Amino acid sequence: MRVAMISGWHVHAKGYAKTLQGIPGVEIAAVYDSDTLWENGTEYGKTWAAELGCPYVGSFDAILADSTIDGIAVCAPTSAHPELIIRAADAGKAVFTEKVLALTAADAYRIRDAVVRNHTLFTISYPHKTIPAILFVKNLADSGALGTLTYARMRNVHSGSIADWLPPHFYDEKACGGGAMIDLGAHPCYILDWFLGKPESIQSCFTNVTPRAVEDNAVCLFRYASGAIGVSETGFVSVADPYEFHLSGTKGAAYVRGKEAYYATEATEKQWVRAETLPEAPMSPLASWVDSFMNGKPSAFGIDEAVELSEIMDAAYRASGSRAEASL
Repeated sequence: MRVAMISGWHVHAKGYAKTLQGIPGVEIAAVYDSDTLWENGTEYGKTWAAELGCPYVGSFDAILADSTIDGIAVCAPTSAHPELIIRAADAGKAVFTEKVLALTAADAYRIRDAVVRNHTLFTISYPHKTIPAILFVKNLADSGALGTLTYARMRNVHSGSIADWLPPHFYDEKACGGGAMIDLGAHPCYILDWFLGKPESIQSCFTNVTPRAVEDNAVCLFRYASGAIGVSETGFVSVADPYEFHLSGTKGAAYVRGKEAYYATEATEKQWVRAETLPEAPMSPLASWVDSFMNGKPSAFGIDEAVELSEIMDAAYRASGSRAEASL
């Protein structure tokens, strides 16, 4: 599989390239970037291509016209996703993209239309769906051991703003669509969606601890038709704050802290115990995309769930701006 890296804008771009280089049968065929995508994109792209030992291509048209390129890995600004992905789908390329899919639900629907009409092999990066502790809780919930799910909360934070290690362009509202919630908070949002389904409405509280143009401290509250409540907590202003996921149901509860899972059910006489054995981590979304291409498998992280996250984010930011509940 020959893959073109589309921009080095995203902080995960180099990690994706390294993963691809480690997969037998995969070749990074080219790097495309430009100053029209982000400041200094052209020079960055040329330097990155030299590091990867592949050509730098300064024209996206040339990438699409190259019949030897099978797919693209999109690490461009989120604002550029619709044009890049739709054109790639129309050109018959497989598409892997960093989350989120688009800044608005309307743009996400446009992308979905292109993916569906072209039968595009599409994969979005939802890596938290491959975390063993989360998978343990998902299996527990699906088994019915927790009963009807009533509440879920995920906290996913880091110190990027206060420690000043996030790149400046991650605070560009036009390119990113927002700050902490649409970036780091996307992971809790798609995990909540995985467990509880699509919410009916969302309330948002976004604040600024540092003088950035976008929020760096954020919480969203989701309401579901079933009566369940979901909470997505995120931010760039926390230190020594562990990854957490708490799930409650009518028969029990489960809790993830860091890499460990705990649960209390009728089988444990409602006493909290630590899961001694966790599921084996499946392939990363990127590796899964390659596997799907090489072996003719459907994507494990497909377009419908990608669209649903964009719908959720669209509503979350509308709720923040209006200071009111936003319906989906």
